[in-house]
Amino acid sequence: MQIREFQDADWSQVWEIIRDIVRAQETFPYDPEMSEEKGRMWIEEPPGLTVVATEGERVLGTAKMGTNRPGPGSHVSTASFMVAADARGKGVGTALCRFAVDWARERSYAGMQFNAVVESNHIAVELYQRLGFEVLGTVPGAFMHPELGAVGLHVMYRQF
Repeated sequence: MQIREFQDADWSQVWEIIRDIVRAQETFPYDPEMSEEKGRMWIEEPPGLTVVATEGERVLGTAKMGTNRPGPGSHVSTASFMVAADARGKGVGTALCRFAVDWARERSYAGMQFNAVVESNHIAVELYQRLGFEVLGTVPGAFMHPELGAVGLHVMYRQF
């Protein structure tokens, strides 16, 4: 597996991952009817970065990273990750998260904050905790899961 900067030629595979995850309504608080055009918000403008994890020509997952908030909050980074359904459980998410943490450290951010980690997404929560992130708080019932109903959204943070 290789992690590299997103290229325009990757878009069709990245969009397929985004579309499927968003429509499932289980892990991202994005509109499930989001158009492909609106899905392009996934592509970060510099100084942020969007990357893909690939195996040969296949995109297994993608991540975006950048500054969490402008101005006085610009010393803290953020990142988001999506992995293709059939590539989960193979270390893709872990590799993407490690890449994002290294990227942020190299740019002298003070830490990385995840603003809305769905509480019932146990795999992601456990991954982030293994990589040193803490749950700072949970907004109760802030995410409507299609099967579980209202579940919390965690704010998670890792200081560098």
